[in-house]
Amino acid sequence: MNTWLNNWSLALVTFLPLVGAAVMLAIPKGEEQLHKIVALGTALLTLAVGIWIFVKFDYNHGGFQFVIDESWIKVINSRFIMGLDGLSLPLLGLTLAVVPLVFIYSWNHIPEPGNPKAFLSLMLILETGMIGSFLAEDLILFFVFFEVVLLPMYFMIGVWGGPERKYASIKFFIYTLFGSALMILSFLALYQHGGSFDMRQLRDLSATIPHATQLLIFGGMFVGFGIKVPMFPFHTWLPDAHTQAPTQGSVILAAVLLKLGTYGFVRIAINILPEAAKSWAPWIGLLAVIGIIYGALGCLAQTDMKRLIAFSSVAHMGYVMLGISTLTKHGINAAMFGMVAHGLITGMLFFVAGSVKERYHTLEIKRLGGLLVQAPKMGWILGFATMASLGLPGLAGFWGEFPAILASYQPAEGLNVALFRTFMVVAALGTVLAAGYLLWLFQRTAFGTPSEEFADDPHITDVQPLEWLAWSPFLIAIVVFGFFPGLMFDVTEKALHFMQLGA
Repeated sequence: MNTWLNNWSLALVTFLPLVGAAVMLAIPKGEEQLHKIVALGTALLTLAVGIWIFVKFDYNHGGFQFVIDESWIKVINSRFIMGLDGLSLPLLGLTLAVVPLVFIYSWNHIPEPGNPKAFLSLMLILETGMIGSFLAEDLILFFVFFEVVLLPMYFMIGVWGGPERKYASIKFFIYTLFGSALMILSFLALYQHGGSFDMRQLRDLSATIPHATQLLIFGGMFVGFGIKVPMFPFHTWLPDAHTQAPTQGSVILAAVLLKLGTYGFVRIAINILPEAAKSWAPWIGLLAVIGIIYGALGCLAQTDMKRLIAFSSVAHMGYVMLGISTLTKHGINAAMFGMVAHGLITGMLFFVAGSVKERYHTLEIKRLGGLLVQAPKMGWILGFATMASLGLPGLAGFWGEFPAILASYQPAEGLNVALFRTFMVVAALGTVLAAGYLLWLFQRTAFGTPSEEFADDPHITDVQPLEWLAWSPFLIAIVVFGFFPGLMFDVTEKALHFMQLGA
């Protein structure tokens, strides 16, 4: 049994959610409690397999572990290859933790028009797509899992979203599909020149590709992954998607889905085409810092709480991309940490926003206020999450931003040092703006006295037990990684060294 688990644990942890979704399809629609039990049970069982993998993982080894390499699509020489290393481990852990916590929150928070069977089944399918994307080591396999994510999120926004859900879901679908088209064209171009879809082999084979062709291939992946991040100017789908998505969709989108783009940059684009990456790095850095400033200014202009948090994601992912653009181990390490930190912090912010909307039936900032009076625990949790988001030392957000800014001081050899130091200054300015919009949000929603509209509303209650259960792991992880960043840095550092990724 132990040998079988060693050999097939990654396939098990990937496809267990899909099995759970299939079981739910066989259960009558009216058995809502049973659907919730099956969904949560499946997510917890998947987490248990993940914990076993984490225990068995050799943290002193930087290469791939638990590797599955089986024949798949022979006609195009595509294989079913899955592997786990220090780069994918933190993102796997984040995914495995977030999904059951979202299910716990969903127990009493199924959005309109209801139908837990469909809603929870889609989230399980989504989990399979996310896990598979982080574990795939074949480009076609990666693309399949990457696309599996698209449809569940489309339906979650389009069916269970807000008043403008149709527009937001179609916009999300078209943007992502366009990016996917460019991405698959880039993968096919790599195959034409390298004769393989195996990510482990393609880096060595890429040296045979003419530099001009490498630049074009990287450009296709740049746009494809850039839309998913999303980077400026490909970001416009994100505020609409977040604003209209149900709380659960916003949490998963912020916590995990956005990381598919940044992970794709590190695992595929930069790893396979390092020379082309050097040519594109200044442009990545430029768009990253524009995104930081644009996202911050966008936040200052918002009147809706969820939309403000969405624009903050554009800014925060800018720091991740800035770290990646330096092409150094320090920068990429900071980017990997920033992905997880952003997932925890912004996921927490969207949880609170969802609960605020449930109680006040609005997220219009000017109508809110006095949260610390009516729901003091929720108010302080919001304050904690905003402090973490602005990068307060001692919390996880600090280690995602400060090292990325610092890495810009000395980028990889061959990159323009003066240019990247300019990026560093601009990014540092972005942290000041972040403090401005986050503190403004906290002050407007938490302080003061409740408006007459909500002053005597009996539905405005403080944090409920299931909310505590869903939120506490987020809050604990933000503090733990804030005080002990080495827990993640040490793991990713070994993987980068093994891959020879980063200067």
